[in-house]
Amino acid sequence: MTSCFPYRFVTVTQFVRVQGHIKNLVEEHFKAEMEAVMSNPILFGDYRNAFNETEPRDYEDIQDYETSKAIFEFVLEEYNETMSRMNLVLFEDALEHLTRIHRIVRIDRGHALLVGVGGSGKQSLAKLAAFAAECEVVFEIILSRGYCETNLRDDLKGLYLKLGIDNKKIVFLFTDAHVAEEGFLELINNMLTSGIVPALFPDDEKESVLNQIREEALKMGSGPSKESLWQYFVSKSANNLHIVLGMSPAGDTLRTRCRNFPGLMNNTVIDWFLPWPPQALQAVAHSFLGENPMIPDSLSVAVIDYVCMVHTNVEEYSKIFLQKLRRYNFVTPKNYLDFINTYSTLLEDKDKYILAQCKRLEGGLDKLKEASDQLAELNIKLADQKIVLAEKSLACETLLENIAVNTSVAEEKRALAEDKAKEIEEQNKVIAVEKKEAESSLAEAMPALEAARIALQDLEKSDVTEIRSFAKPPKQVQVVCECILVLRGYKEISWQSARAMMSEANFLRSLMEMDCDAITNPQVRTVKGFLKNLQTSLEEMQAISKAGSGMLKFVEAIMGYCDVAKEIKPKRDKVARLEKDFFQSKKELERIQKELTDIQTELQGLKEKYEAAILEKQKLQEEAEIMERRLIAADKLISGLSSENERWNRDLDELRERRVRLLGDCLVCAAFLSYEGAFSWDFRNEMVYQIWVQDVQERGIPLSQPFKVESLLTDETEISRWGSEGLPPDELSVQNGILTTRGSRFALCIDPQQQAYNWVRKKEESNNLKISSFNDPDFLKQLEMAIKYGSPFLFQDVDEYIDPVIDNVLEKNVKGVEGRQVIMLGDKEVHYDPNFKLYLNTKLSNPKYSPAVFGKAIVINYTVTLKGLEDQLLSVIMGFEKRELEEQRERLIQETSDNKKLLKNLGDSLLRELATSTGNMLDNTELVETLEETKLKSTEVFEKLKLAQKTSVDIDKLRDGYRPAAKRGAILFFVLTDMALVNSMYQYSLASYLKVFDMSLRKARPDSSLLKRLENIINTLTYNVYNYGCTGLFERHKLLFSFNMTIKIEQADGRAPQEELEFLIKGNLSLEKSSKKKPCDWLPDQGWEDVVKLSELFPDQFDSLTDDIESNSTEWKSWYDLDAPEQAPFPMKYKKNLSAFQKLLLLRCFRVDRVFRGVTDYVTAIMGEKYVQPPVISFGLIYEHSTASSPIVFILSPGSDPASDLMKLAESSGFGGSKFKFLAMGQGQDKVALDLLDKAATRGQWLMLQNCHLLVKWLKELEKALERITKPNPNFRLWITTNPIKDFPIGILQNSLKVVTEPPNGLKLNMRATYSKISHDSLSACEHPVFKSLVYVLAFFHAVVQERRKYGKIGWNVSYDFSDSDFFVCMEILNTYLTKAFVQGDTNIPWGSLKYLLGEVMYGGRVIDSFDRRILTVYMDEYLGDFLFYTFRQFYFFKNKDVEYKIPPTGTKTVYVGQLLPKHSFVRHKIFYYILALAALTGHVLQMRLRTCHWQTHQR
Repeated sequence: MTSCFPYRFVTVTQFVRVQGHIKNLVEEHFKAEMEAVMSNPILFGDYRNAFNETEPRDYEDIQDYETSKAIFEFVLEEYNETMSRMNLVLFEDALEHLTRIHRIVRIDRGHALLVGVGGSGKQSLAKLAAFAAECEVVFEIILSRGYCETNLRDDLKGLYLKLGIDNKKIVFLFTDAHVAEEGFLELINNMLTSGIVPALFPDDEKESVLNQIREEALKMGSGPSKESLWQYFVSKSANNLHIVLGMSPAGDTLRTRCRNFPGLMNNTVIDWFLPWPPQALQAVAHSFLGENPMIPDSLSVAVIDYVCMVHTNVEEYSKIFLQKLRRYNFVTPKNYLDFINTYSTLLEDKDKYILAQCKRLEGGLDKLKEASDQLAELNIKLADQKIVLAEKSLACETLLENIAVNTSVAEEKRALAEDKAKEIEEQNKVIAVEKKEAESSLAEAMPALEAARIALQDLEKSDVTEIRSFAKPPKQVQVVCECILVLRGYKEISWQSARAMMSEANFLRSLMEMDCDAITNPQVRTVKGFLKNLQTSLEEMQAISKAGSGMLKFVEAIMGYCDVAKEIKPKRDKVARLEKDFFQSKKELERIQKELTDIQTELQGLKEKYEAAILEKQKLQEEAEIMERRLIAADKLISGLSSENERWNRDLDELRERRVRLLGDCLVCAAFLSYEGAFSWDFRNEMVYQIWVQDVQERGIPLSQPFKVESLLTDETEISRWGSEGLPPDELSVQNGILTTRGSRFALCIDPQQQAYNWVRKKEESNNLKISSFNDPDFLKQLEMAIKYGSPFLFQDVDEYIDPVIDNVLEKNVKGVEGRQVIMLGDKEVHYDPNFKLYLNTKLSNPKYSPAVFGKAIVINYTVTLKGLEDQLLSVIMGFEKRELEEQRERLIQETSDNKKLLKNLGDSLLRELATSTGNMLDNTELVETLEETKLKSTEVFEKLKLAQKTSVDIDKLRDGYRPAAKRGAILFFVLTDMALVNSMYQYSLASYLKVFDMSLRKARPDSSLLKRLENIINTLTYNVYNYGCTGLFERHKLLFSFNMTIKIEQADGRAPQEELEFLIKGNLSLEKSSKKKPCDWLPDQGWEDVVKLSELFPDQFDSLTDDIESNSTEWKSWYDLDAPEQAPFPMKYKKNLSAFQKLLLLRCFRVDRVFRGVTDYVTAIMGEKYVQPPVISFGLIYEHSTASSPIVFILSPGSDPASDLMKLAESSGFGGSKFKFLAMGQGQDKVALDLLDKAATRGQWLMLQNCHLLVKWLKELEKALERITKPNPNFRLWITTNPIKDFPIGILQNSLKVVTEPPNGLKLNMRATYSKISHDSLSACEHPVFKSLVYVLAFFHAVVQERRKYGKIGWNVSYDFSDSDFFVCMEILNTYLTKAFVQGDTNIPWGSLKYLLGEVMYGGRVIDSFDRRILTVYMDEYLGDFLFYTFRQFYFFKNKDVEYKIPPTGTKTVYVGQLLPKHSFVRHKIFYYILALAALTGHVLQMRLRTCHWQTHQR
């Protein structure tokens, strides 16, 4: 009971009540087992032995959460090893749901209905429970583009084959995201109730199934018939199937589905997923943040408690948000997980960023400190270096002098050596000549000498031995031997000596080597004497002795040589002398050269020393120069970056402090990013700065003071860039920019004014932005390409239904590792580029998205704020009034944005250059120059920014002079957009409003006085907006529009406070009666309660009201009894002391029925009478204000048909005949209409599409077609007629000129509208004198019968659509009969015929009720007859002491229009009508009040 019945209830209160009732019953009947039965928790299941095949699975009491958690953690580990990983925190609530789902799935044919908002864990827990229950497969359908019932049936076929043929136990998980068509639920309902979908398998496939199952079925005892076999298959499939439905309880969708498909409730066990309890929030937060190293242990508990508090706080504020503004914001567990994840990521990223910034700053400061330290050291070194440099310079000069002296000596020696060398060269030439002559003479004797030596060579040693052996040789031989002894210089000339000489070992060689030049003259003479005495020839000697002959030949040759040598001896002596002199000169030259070499060596040494000294000097000089350069560089760095040094030190200290404060800063910012998107500015401000920030401080978590979300999540440079891209600079818009760019989820922008759309387009323009909508047939292909190539993608015109085919993209369900990531898009796997961005944009002002959407995307409220719009309109005004000034301001904004960006880049560049410099920084002149240049640029940019700021202040001062007009314009736009709360057809875009605004600026009368010009602009603008709005409003809403406009304008000026307005709307709602007794009977009880409440709420004006009524009851009763008390002076002091609005409050207390008229008087008093007299619809003016790019939408009311008037306008404007096309919409006309649209836009024709409400779905195609027409022919106009319907495309309505064709409210306005359609020609068509008067009477009658409709059943029993066509036909009847009478000269008017034709045929033809027909007959008798023209008794339509209303005298159309009904109608309006009208008025004002509170907050 505790597991099934309580979960069919929808609130915790109901659940607790049932639990209490069960407890009482148990206590009553089973008191002894009370404690055991009602123990907490109640966890029964058979999962203790899951995956243990050896142990039985007994259904038992699991006892406690710890046991259950341990079991399911083991199951989760097993699941993650075999399936896609799930990271679940098994808190107590999750364990209960797991136990419950597991029990359901383990029951035969057990099905579950899991009810909870998206992101509460329904699917994850269902998959884990199914895994624990040993179900083999969790089956889910995969939606793709165009997925329909046929596709679902195909998927279900596969499912049933697995169930029945393969015998697999399967959990079919089906969520509300899978409901692409409501018809899907019919199939699910059948599966739940009967086990299978009827007619799922065609006959041939069914036969195949039966053939496969036949053998098994027969074994199990089934009959052989087809019916039996099929029943077995169905039964087996149903036993194996467990359907788990995951549905969201938001809205009425689930309630409606359960009524339409009862099986969803009757055949399932409901498991209601209530919001996570505090224990769950704590457990999840502790799981993800408890071990985070970035969070100190001392603050871990505080951070976790804060995270839980924020989630709970947002849930509470979402309820308040819904109550106050009727806007939905759903908080799901997905948001909570996103909050935790965002916090961890933000904390880590910002910490890394700050550490990197600190490192850069520390690097820059270290470099500056290094330069500062080097500066003093360099000064000392440079001074010492200069002294050494001076000494080295002196030494170099001394060396240079020595070198000069030695160089002079060396030059002298070199000259001497050169002279000596020349002398030696001359001597050498002489010696050569002499020597040549001597040698040539000597050469004559040389052949003989050589011949002799050759002859000696021919001698053998034996030949000499032979001679030597003679004891007494032949005389000739002996003489020859003696000659040789003489030549060789022997003293003793004898044979014995000769023999001794010849016995020498090398005797012959010694002869051949003999020095012939050494033979003296005595030796020659002696030998010649011996030879003379010998007188023997060579031939004779040859005969005597061979050896002797050779020696004789040798001796003779020597003698010949000696003779020649004797002759050339003087020459040879001269040569020898010359050679001796040559050698002496040469020796002297060598000495000189040696001396020169020594001097040159010494000189070289000196030069080397000098060069070394010079090099050393140069090195010292270079070192000194380097030092000087370093000194200059250090000085430049230190002096030039002194301001940066101070700023960087401050920044570094601030960064270190910020790093400590990151814990709290990131906490609040993460909460902002995860939860605040859908809230309005005042809610954001209250939640973030008044609750969350204060709570962080109270918990002792470090937080920046003052804290601003913008300071951590963006910077001025980025905000300036956003401004230049079109994002308004107000705080809400900046916050929205942060949410869009920094949020962890993709942005879904609620953007009725298309500001986000335009900003995103401009922002992502350079990144190849793709734009599409869900209505485009190829949007999936475009999205796939964007995901694949990392392009941004924008879905425009998103409505409340978001195609589930993109769910995976929205949830960023990316698989794979970095570098190869994929995502499922429908049924297709697509490569995922991390640069991909997705934006969704809706024009709906208050869409009601499901909780699942809030979990998947970050819903951001981009609705324009009063301040933001005021600034935009101020720019428009300045562009018109002071174009140059506004252009200067825009340039200034752009330059400021660029300069701020440049200043940041320059600062980063300074730090980067310092950080990346290697070696000695002071030697890097390029770096120093770059830094100096950067510093100069920074200074220049800083000065420009200061100048820009000053100029901006001056410009803003001038612009503020025009701010009142901009403020009025912003207020009026909100007045227009408020009307959408009344009727969905009242849609206005900012772009269309700006056209009215621009037109008003042009039409406002110029004036040299600024105040007068502003007054002209404000008045013109206000009235133009009034006319523009009234043109597209139904009559019953026009006074509401005027009243709302008046209230907004008054409140902007500090009048008509919101509290007073609330009292006017609500009165006294208290159920308790006042303690003060009512002093008079004539005052209603509720009126007295209102009086008491009024005096309590506003004591300054009404403190004594109750006493005044009691003391002056007669005066008050007299005023109370008046027909129109609102027009009479109020009693006592209240006639003077009250404002116009406070008089309404007092009137409300006494005469509720007159408040409606009082509102009209109030608007008239504040704004003027023209603001309660809506403009007459003029088709000419409509055409004048229309453009080719904006369609004209006629919102039809009963009986209205603008077709005929439009045709007349076309004819008069030259667009009749073939230039005017019209088409009555209906089935099959959609393609024809689009074809006509294309042709008309191209050819400049008029196209009228009638009754477009009949093809609501096709209107989306029309909207897309209009968007594609970017350059239509200027003459093109599109006219659309439609009934007011809820689903009319907002895009068309916002971009169109809306026209409501409905009779005006009130007799005077009705008659004015009628006369506006009567031309002068038609009024003068009949010459009968009473024709114009009778037309006036007919117009009055026409107004009366139409005016009666607003009184409901009091006016007519049946509502009739009396139209203008009735009037004009009757006018033609009058013309016909009176013309005939005038022509025939008949003075009698055929009243009978006219009454019949007008009352019975034309107007009476519409009347079906007899009482209504009687009313028409009475009117005919009252308004038609000769009495109209009696002179003795004037005919009056109405007459009292204030007014006499009669037929104007005969005249032109102007006379009749000028004498229409006076300001106050004579008709006594019914009290019942006024009360109903007031109820409707206040109801709508109450709706608008919600937004009024919103923009008033911005105003403050």
